[in-house]
Amino acid sequence: MGNFMNKQEQLMMSFRSLSFKIRWLDKINMEEVLNNYKPFEVHCIDYIGKNEDTNVTKLAKTFCVTNGAISKVAKKLMQKGAIESYKRPNNKKEVYFKLTDEGQKVYNTHKSAHQAFKKRDNIIFDGFTDDELDVILNFTDKYLKYLNTAIEKTKR
Repeated sequence: MGNFMNKQEQLMMSFRSLSFKIRWLDKINMEEVLNNYKPFEVHCIDYIGKNEDTNVTKLAKTFCVTNGAISKVAKKLMQKGAIESYKRPNNKKEVYFKLTDEGQKVYNTHKSAHQAFKKRDNIIFDGFTDDELDVILNFTDKYLKYLNTAIEKTKR
């Protein structure tokens, strides 16, 4: 049992370290190109670019933040000219977001940067077999579902 806890602790430390180092490397590369935008703003732009009829609620749920936090970011992104709001003819209450030309440029730049990160990281992923990657994916999928359930419980 003691050995399991040790491996569990090692795994959790590895995940935190991986996450920190990936964000650090990505941030350096992103800042050069997207220095006018904070990482969270870029991630919101990315989500809006990939999903139709994005609203405050969808963004808040996706990023596990409050509607108020998303409203503040949306306001900043509108001021920067990256997104604009609209309403559907059949629903005059709900406000949705879409990218402007400026937002599309940010989206495309972010997408290109991620392709470069993927190329950078292929070196390590190419060293694993499909079976090994399946085991890792199986674990991360189960862990994410567990964390999502825990997050949902905090909202009740």
